[in-house]
Amino acid sequence: MSNFKSHFVFTKEQRNGIFLLLLLIVVLQCVYFFVDFSSEDISVNETELKAYEAEIDSLRQAKTEASKPQIYPFNPNYITDYKGSTLGMSITEIDRLLAFRKQDQWINSAKQFQEVTGVSDSLLAAISPYFKFPEWVTNPKPKKNYSNNYYGSKLKSFAEKIDLNKATATQLQRVNGIGKTLSQRIIDYRERFNGGFVSDVQLQDIYGLSPEVIASITKHFTVKTPRNIKTFNLNTATVEELVNVQYIGYEEAYNIIEYRKLHEGFSSLDELRKVKDFPVSKLEIIKLSLHIQ
Repeated sequence: MSNFKSHFVFTKEQRNGIFLLLLLIVVLQCVYFFVDFSSEDISVNETELKAYEAEIDSLRQAKTEASKPQIYPFNPNYITDYKGSTLGMSITEIDRLLAFRKQDQWINSAKQFQEVTGVSDSLLAAISPYFKFPEWVTNPKPKKNYSNNYYGSKLKSFAEKIDLNKATATQLQRVNGIGKTLSQRIIDYRERFNGGFVSDVQLQDIYGLSPEVIASITKHFTVKTPRNIKTFNLNTATVEELVNVQYIGYEEAYNIIEYRKLHEGFSSLDELRKVKDFPVSKLEIIKLSLHIQ
């Protein structure tokens, strides 16, 4: 017990040392809490600070631009679902393009791309600089003089013209601007329908035929034996009837009927141009299957 107590018995010198240690600790704590060691004389060079901030902002912007997906030139005819979404196209706009391509149709200009897809002007302006069309579209060869062709330049009457529904590939190739590929394409299109062409205007639906070549064809060929097709009254046709018309889908059919209700009917077939999302470029072909009563 006496040994245990001896650990708590201090000499006078030890007690003085302990007191001084405690006093020193208290003084240091007071200094820490009550003395401000911060310097109020810190100077900032505003010019250098702004330059530094500008450099940081430029680096941040460069990093943001680098992280964006880079767009390379592309042919808009081959846009996929994924490609369209990265470009900012909606699902509906992509579906319109895919439906157009399924009909073996081709887009040859930025304007036609907008007509087919219905994209906004702002989106078209952003992506059209990257459109890359084939050279024969962007740099076509000089047009030939189609008046001096095999058949001669004399205007032919209806009776003198060859029936477009019976013309052979060899006969078609005698027209300047028509080779083996285009003549076969005309015949293949004709054979897609039981009975062939309904009207000369369907030549506009064949890929690769320019307006000049079509004009030259119709000088010597015309549809004399059109196939019979059922036409629908535009002012009474139902959705189910309208979708049977080439180039009219369910969306277009609903828009036609909505317009018809709002305007109490159509006064002419050309009024279809005013219908929302209507394929105006195919209007003349669509007219073949419609009438107004």
